[in-house]
Amino acid sequence: MEHISAVAEQAHKVAASYKPSKFDKKILLWTGRFKTEEEIPPRIPPEMLDRARNKARVKACYIMIGLSIVACFAVIASAKKAAARHESLTSWNLAKKAKWRKEAALAAESKTK
Repeated sequence: MEHISAVAEQAHKVAASYKPSKFDKKILLWTGRFKTEEEIPPRIPPEMLDRARNKARVKACYIMIGLSIVACFAVIASAKKAAARHESLTSWNLAKKAKWRKEAALAAESKTK
């Protein structure tokens, strides 16, 4: 029995290795784990890839946060310019609906002829 448990223990101590795909290699490079693709070994520990993926996830979130802030300022600037031209969503919608009513009336008038 001891022999079987010793073999099982030894099997769990063996470091599992993972062959990174091209996308995994790009993540490892982007997160700064390796400087060039040639430096990446053919097999890496899964923990290394997990850490790199987590770091990439955080970087992507920071990029999205930055882009959201930039988009907010762009919308604010656009709204201020529209307010200076005395434009609003309400007036734009009223004009669009008036155009649709006119088109519907012309279509109904052409059907009756």
